[in-house]
Amino acid sequence: MPNSPLEVYFPVLVQAILGTVIAVGLVTVSWLLGKKLKNKTKDSPYECGVAPTGSAEERFSVKFYLVAMLFILFDIEAVFLYPWVVVYRELKLVAFLEMFIFVAFILSGFFYIWKKRVLDWSETAGSRE
Repeated sequence: MPNSPLEVYFPVLVQAILGTVIAVGLVTVSWLLGKKLKNKTKDSPYECGVAPTGSAEERFSVKFYLVAMLFILFDIEAVFLYPWVVVYRELKLVAFLEMFIFVAFILSGFFYIWKKRVLDWSETAGSRE
């Protein structure tokens, strides 16, 4: 059993050093052995095989940001389900009722954004009521 902080954190330190050495080593070997070829095709951005069109400074729709925030929100809420599953057998009915209320809040939020048509991408910006 480790007694000092150095003994406790030594494996973490070794792993951090090893990860750094491997990352730096792979980048260095790639830089040394890789071709130094520069041309127009290699320097152009790659977008799934489609030639890029327009400017990179185009404005995004507000719906994009709403969906992104909702995605993060529901992911964070889903993360709270994992600790509940771990202690479910110990807490029994109390844990079930608390999680039922939690999921009810999540679903009420989902139905609210569904009713507000935040997730509907087919309509135009001016046709929203």
